[in-house]
Parts: sequence; C-alpha cells; structure tokens
Amino acid sequence: MAGRLIAARGFIAFTAASTLLAGCAQTPLGPTVQVMPGPGKSFEAFQTDQSGCKVFAADQVKGQAERSNQRAVGAALLTTVLGAGLGAAVGAPWDSAGAGAGAGAAAGAATGAAVGADMSANDQIGIQVQYDNAYSQCMYAKGELVPGYAPPAAVAYSRYSGGGGPDPALVRAVQTELVRLSYLQDTPDGVMGGHTRSAISNYERANGMAVDASASPKLLAKLQGTPTGAVAATASAPSGWVAPAQQGKVVPASATTPAAPSNWVAPAKTP
Repeated sequence: MAGRLIAARGFIAFTAASTLLAGCAQTPLGPTVQVMPGPGKSFEAFQTDQSGCKVFAADQVKGQAERSNQRAVGAALLTTVLGAGLGAAVGAPWDSAGAGAGAGAAAGAATGAAVGADMSANDQIGIQVQYDNAYSQCMYAKGELVPGYAPPAAVAYSRYSGGGGPDPALVRAVQTELVRLSYLQDTPDGVMGGHTRSAISNYERANGMAVDASASPKLLAKLQGTPTGAVAATASAPSGWVAPAQQGKVVPASATTPAAPSNWVAPAKTP
C-alpha cells in the first residue's frame, strides 16, 4: 500500500514538474508580424534592418520571461504547501506515517503547476505583443512596410545631395541677385566662397535678418523682392570692376553734374 502511494506521489510530482516546465514563459525568438521591404530597399538592407530591430525588440522585453517564471514557481510551491497541510489534516486520524500529507502535497504540486503554467502562458502572450510592437516601431522608423501603417513620407532636403554643401544652382542665383544689388563684385560661379559669405552677411545685416552667411531659398526670395535701387552696404570694389547696368533707372542730372556757382554765366554760342 505504502509503495503504491509513493509511486503515485512520484508520478503526480513528475507530471506537475513537466506541466510547469512546458508552460514556462520565454523571450520571443522572433516577431509574429509580417513586415515587407520598404520602397527602394534592397533585400540585403532589409535583412540588416530586421536583425537590428530584433535585437531592439528583445531588449525591450528583457527579463520579463524570467519574472513570469518566478511567479509561476512561487504559485506551485504555495499550492504544494497548502496541499500538504490539507492532506495532513484530513488523514490525521488514520495516517500516522504522513501518507495523507504526502498525497496532499503531490496533489497541491499538480494543481500549482497547472496554475503556474496558465499564468506563464498568459504572460507569454503579453511578452510577444510587446516584442511585436517594438519590432514594428523599429522597422517602420527604418522605412520598411509594416501592416496597418503607411510608409514613412520621404523628407525633402534643400541641401545639394551631390557633395553635402548648398546647391550650386541656388548659390549662383543668390550671387546674381547680390551682384544686381551691388553687394557682390564677383562673377556668379555657384561656389560658396568667402566673398559670397561676406556679401550675404552684409545684406542680412542691412535688412534686419538673422546673420548666418548661408545661401537658402528664403534668402533668395528676399533678394529677389529687393528693388534694384535699394541702398547697399558693400565693401570697397576692387580696382577695374564696373558695376552692372541698372535697367530702367533714370539717373538725375544732379547725380553726375556738379551744381554751377551762383555768379556763373554760360558762354555765348559761336555762330
């Protein structure tokens, strides 16, 4: 009789341990969402993004599986102790060897294992959801196609992509306007040199703008809206430089001819 009880308790304990181990929570091995390569992304680039995002997602749920399993083991131990106490109390009148306590403990362990496994299973679902969310956010940020979300909009840059500096066409247009307004005495060449930066600074300062000495669409629009006759704060022009002609502007005679003295008499015309 005692042998059968021991064997039964052993079988129940083994079954309880197997149930608990089978229900242990684990860190997800991968996502359950189907993410596709984004527009213009090669498969190699997609694989690189995927590897990095898996690491990121795993880091977001780090330690949660271990904490879940610790709670499950605690529940199993608690029910084992409670089962042993209940079995001992019920079997006390007829079991002096503690068979009732052993049977109760085994039954408690089986119940606790089932409860712990159920807790771990529920926690596993939550861990997987958090993992998938982190993975999806990472992949979306890298420009990949995530179900339920539109691809990220392309960001438009005003900078010239060929060499990291400003667009030569933009610089040339700014230089042309600076020459027209007599802030620059160089030939527009699209190169952002020291003379161009100095001219931009002078213009910005004279027009109450923030001085950054850089070419931009905003600066070009401001330049194009400045009338040709506006006063220019320029440095002295280099020798031999001729200012550009100002179309449509009438130069008053007083600007080129000095005033005659009050007692001056015009010479008589020869017949």
